[in-house]
Amino acid sequence: MKIQNLQSEKDMDRLGQYFSSQLSSATPPLPHDIAERLRIARQTALAQRKPLLRSRLSATAQLQSNGSLSAPSDEGLTVWSFLASVLPLLVLLAGLMAIQWIQQDHIAAEIAATDAALLTDDLPPDAYTDPGFAQFLSKGLNTRAAND
Repeated sequence: MKIQNLQSEKDMDRLGQYFSSQLSSATPPLPHDIAERLRIARQTALAQRKPLLRSRLSATAQLQSNGSLSAPSDEGLTVWSFLASVLPLLVLLAGLMAIQWIQQDHIAAEIAATDAALLTDDLPPDAYTDPGFAQFLSKGLNTRAAND
């Protein structure tokens, strides 16, 4: 497999050189000052380019005895990979805590409204044992809210 890749890379290089020579022969010669500016720009771009990923991968890949490639075994957990794995968990936990807090606040507000209705209404003591008392309270609170 590797020999075929090298062969295809050589073919690609030959093709690139062929096209380059065809383009060079088809263009008229440029004035000296423009050619020099292009040469300097080309050298600057080549100096600033990033190293090839393939060379970095080939330096870190290891060829096993069975012919398979493997990554280095000392990949270790870096600070960034740790943060990338823990941060979503922390956001999820904060969201769940916020939902719980909002629900508890809503339940406390409902209980407070029921207590306020009980304390401000004039009810006979038998009303507290009546099975329809909750319905009475909800109707009474709804009519008060509509009247206010």
